[in-house]
Amino acid sequence: MPHPGDFAALILPSTGRHRGSASRWRSPAAGVARAAFTAVLVIAAGASAGADDPAPSDAAPAAVATEDRHPELRRLSPTEEVWIDRERGEVVVGGRVALDDGLLEFFACPRGTKEHESVVAVAASARLVHAALLAVGLEPGKPVSFDPEYRPATGPRIRVTMRWTDADGAVQEADARGWIRNTRTGKALETDWVFAGSAFWTDPADGREYYQADGGDLLCVSNFPTATLDLPIESSQSNEALLFEVFKERVPKRETPVEMILSAAE
Repeated sequence: MPHPGDFAALILPSTGRHRGSASRWRSPAAGVARAAFTAVLVIAAGASAGADDPAPSDAAPAAVATEDRHPELRRLSPTEEVWIDRERGEVVVGGRVALDDGLLEFFACPRGTKEHESVVAVAASARLVHAALLAVGLEPGKPVSFDPEYRPATGPRIRVTMRWTDADGAVQEADARGWIRNTRTGKALETDWVFAGSAFWTDPADGREYYQADGGDLLCVSNFPTATLDLPIESSQSNEALLFEVFKERVPKRETPVEMILSAAE
C-alpha cells in the first residue's frame, strides 16, 4: 500500500528527460495520459485515506492527517489540503496569507518554499494541484519560453477566487487578482492566469524525477518556465523590474487561513 502522504510517486509520469531538454509533462496521447494520471490519483487517494499499513522503512516520516473541512467534496490526500468538485469544475486548495505587503514574484506557493515573495502559502504540493486541475477536465498548455524570443505561457484560462473568514466571523470571497497591484498603474491585476503545466526534471545522479513547480512556482506573477499557472503577459522576474506588489489595503493580515478556488475562466 502506498505511503498515505506520498502521492507524488503515484502521479509522476516517467519522462526520462534531463534539465537541458524540454521536460514538460506531456504525451503524444494527451487525453489518454490525463485519464491515466487522474485514475491513478483517485484510486491512490481512496486507498490511502483509509490505509493502516505501515510506511516502508526507508520512507520519509508520514505527514499528519488534517481535519477534512469539506466532506462533501473529493479530497485527494489526507495530509494535503486539496479537494475537487467535479460537478462545478472547481479545485479547492487550503493555505494561509504569507505576505500582506511587498513586491511579488508569485501569488501562491507550496508552504516552506517562497513565502517571502508570495501572497499565499498553500498546504499542498504543486503537483497535486496540477493533478486536481486534470481531474476536473483541464489540460495544460505550454510554459513561457525565452529562447530565441519571448513566448508567453499558454493553456486554459483559470479563475482564482479567494475565500476566508473575517474578524467578525463572516465568510468573504474575492477575485485573487484584486489582491495584486500593478506597480506602474496602481491598478489591480486584470489578466487571468493560464494552466501552463510546469516541467519535470530527472536527476542524472539517481534517476529520480521532480515536478519543478514543487520548488515554489505554483501560481506566478513573474514569468517562470517552471510555473504550474503563469500570466500570459511579459512580467520580469528581475528584482529591479518586478511588475506586481501586494494590494495591501485588500489582503487579510498575515497567517489568516484562506482557501483558493480554481476553475475555468468564462
